[in-house]
Order: sequence, then C-alpha cells, then structure tokens
Amino acid sequence: DDLDAAPLSVELTDFSTETAASSDLLSTVGVVGGKGGGLGGRSGAQRQSLVQSGGGNSQSEAAVEAALKWFIQHQLPDGGWSFDLTKCPSCQGQCTHSATGHAGDRCAATAMALLPFLGRGYTHKEGPYKAQLEHGIHFLASMTVAGNGKAYGPGGSMYSQGIAGIVLSESYAMTQDKRLAIPAQMALNYIMAGQDPVGGGWRYAPKQAGDTSAVGWQLMALKSGNLAYLEVSPIVIKKAVEFLNSAQGDDGATYGYTGPGAGPATSAVGLLCRMYLGWKKDHPALQRGVERLAKMGPSRDLYFDYYSTQILHHMEGDMWVAWNAKMRDMLVTSQATKGHETGSWYTGVEGGHPVGRVYCTSLSTMILEVYYRHLPIYGQQSVDEDFKE
Repeated sequence: DDLDAAPLSVELTDFSTETAASSDLLSTVGVVGGKGGGLGGRSGAQRQSLVQSGGGNSQSEAAVEAALKWFIQHQLPDGGWSFDLTKCPSCQGQCTHSATGHAGDRCAATAMALLPFLGRGYTHKEGPYKAQLEHGIHFLASMTVAGNGKAYGPGGSMYSQGIAGIVLSESYAMTQDKRLAIPAQMALNYIMAGQDPVGGGWRYAPKQAGDTSAVGWQLMALKSGNLAYLEVSPIVIKKAVEFLNSAQGDDGATYGYTGPGAGPATSAVGLLCRMYLGWKKDHPALQRGVERLAKMGPSRDLYFDYYSTQILHHMEGDMWVAWNAKMRDMLVTSQATKGHETGSWYTGVEGGHPVGRVYCTSLSTMILEVYYRHLPIYGQQSVDEDFKE
C-alpha cells in the first residue's frame, strides 16, 4: 500500500535564492557530531587531520576528488542522476556497465551520487560544486515533496527511500537550510510509517516483512535524522531492534538476510546497526563479529566492504590498521584512469553490479572517505538516549 506522510504543501524555490542562516554547520557541527557518528570531521582542517591519523594518504584523497569530478560529469540536465549512463548527454554510454534495467530508479541513483559529496563536506552551501549540488538536492527534495514523503517512483523501492532519507537529513544537518527540514522529515515519516508492524523490519515495499539489507539503509536514515534533530520515534527504533534480534546468530555476532544466519554482508550491516543502537565496544558479540569480519578481510564485494570498513574504523586499533591498508590500496589501484570512465569504479570490484558504475563508484568513494565521513562512535558520548536499544 502507498502511504501518505502528513500531507504538506511545500514551495521549493531555487536554493540559491535563499540565504540560509549562514552558520556553516560544519564549523558548529560539534553539536550534532556530539550525538555519535557525527559529521564534524567533514570540514576542511579536521578532514586533513583525520586522513593523516586514520590511515588515508594523498592517493586516496586524489581518488575521492577524481570520483566526485566523474559524478559531476554525469549529472543530468534536470539535476538528478541515472544508473543508466546512456541517459546522460555528456556521456551517452561512453562509460561501460550502465544499469539500463534500473533506469527508472532516479531517486536511488541521485541519492547514491550525492552521498559522497556530503561525505567530503561539500554541500550546496560549501565547497567547489555548490551550483550542481543545489540542483541535485532540489531534484531529490522535489520528488520527496511531490510524493508526500515517498521519494521514489515506479522504478524504486524502500531501499531508494532509505538512501534518499540519509541524503536529505545529512544535507539539512550540514547546511541548516531551513527549506530542507520539511522534505527531510517527510522522507523519515514515510520510512517510519512503512515499517513492518509485525517484525519491525523493512523490505522493498512499505510494511513488508523485512530483510537486513533494507533495514540497514532505513536505520542509517533515521540515525542521520536523529543527528539533524529531526523527529525519530523511539518506538520505531525499538521495533527495528526486534527485527535485528530475529535475524541474528551467535547471540548477535552474525546476521542473516530475513532470519538467523551468518552471511558476510548481512552480518556487517547488522553489526553496524548494533553499534549505532548502543552496543558498547567491549560487547562480546560485537567483538566476535568484528574479529570475524577482520579475518575475512576486504573483498571484491563492495557492499560487504562498505559496511565492514565503517565498523572497523569505529573499533580502531590493529585490526583497523591492517584492514585499511588493504582496502585503501585495492580501491586506489582499481579506479578507472582512462577516457570518460576516469575517476569511476566497476572493473575489479563486485557487489551492486546490477546497478552498475554509478553504484560501484558511490560505495568506493564513501569507503575512501571513511576517515572523516563519520567520527568514530567510541571516541565520544555516542548514543543518543532516544536512539538505542
């Protein structure tokens, strides 16, 4: 069933005509960052410091900038992105591995393209791509408002909704652009209303019995909303914990897809959710789960790598140092360096191949932004009282 979030009429004018309260939240984001997994590391000076201390280098930073340039070159005239690169006038399929079968999901493609810019600290108010990001965030916010909170169209799903929810919430937190408050809250309202009332999860359509992968995107969206001081229902969070409990194995060290299991990627998703929901660093199941991921090491599956890299970065220590060296260098060396594909990823990585080069490039870029994209959970008072088990 389609859900209606609170029907709100919002006039979305061109963002450039609106002067936000010009506090660049990246300078004051300690307030938001203090809630854990904060965004404060994304500002210029602290970002450079975190790259050095966290294990990044000039090559990984250059790879991030090259990827963002590739995304800019593949933005469509309407401000959004498409998984199908043949739809992009400047590319017209010069880049291989388009996801022509997913051309309809403009919401997910646009959100996946925008996430790495936000991870870098670039918004429609700050950084070298203000005009392009203004166009992009307007595209996503407009879709969300037009759908009464439902951000995706016929080609999308609740996966798309979760990713859009992260983008709108992060963009609002970082810019304090007041016209993003309502679209972001509407997107989160749709997520909360779409939770499976029985099992507490999410899947492709609202109120379906959940899977761990979809749950991960929705919980990250709700956490981003929590960081942005948007309204997130503690009841929804408690229900989501019930889903995680139903999918766990080994007392919570592993996670399956729709029930108990130990898949590598689903285990990584489940463990990162547990961290954000308040499991302490010394939680026995968390420690067992993290050691298991570390022993597997980085793989060609970017989805597994995306979640595992965040987990190990939050845990810090020797396992992180070993993981990071392999992960960082694998991505730096597999990035495309020729022709129109320069700056993107596809060959040499897996996971997300059905959605092609845009998806692979988004995940790869965010993995290389791990040093500053989220501040380490355990380095601060991390868990907000209304966002924990």
